Amino acid sequence: MAIRQIRLFDDKILRKKSKVVEVVDDRIKQILNDMADTMYNTENGGGLAAPQIGILKKLVVIDMGQGLIKLVNPIIISQEGSQKVIEGCLSIPNTFGKLKRPAKVTVQALNENGEEITLIGTGDLAKCFCHEIDHLEGILFTDLVTEYI
Repeated sequence: MAIRQIRLFDDKILRKKSKVVEVVDDRIKQILNDMADTMYNTENGGGLAAPQIGILKKLVVIDMGQGLIKLVNPIIISQEGSQKVIEGCLSIPNTFGKLKRPAKVTVQALNENGEEITLIGTGDLAKCFCHEIDHLEGILFTDLVTEYI
């Protein structure tokens, strides 16, 4: 178990685009495990993207109550509808805002074994997929907020 330091809002790495993972090897698996340990070690953490621990690789972990999801090179291949949501971020503590996200998204990625998977998320899971994948492009939820609360 390795808890990594979460980078905060003023860290320039959060604004950089992550690189595609070419090979899912033991090193990538270890980073995913460290990310999960780090996420579970926080209060109210439902997801974590690699840039949030200072690694510019397209890696995401999510657990919105249905179990741990580890994604390598995730992309949103389709989206439907819209929902008004409230979001926060482990990299921007004590800040919450309202924004719009798709109500349903389909995500394509590799799992931790390098196998291609397709996942569908609705509601909070759709919101989390969008939030974490945005991190991989250097986008923070604060860029999309319509109202802070």
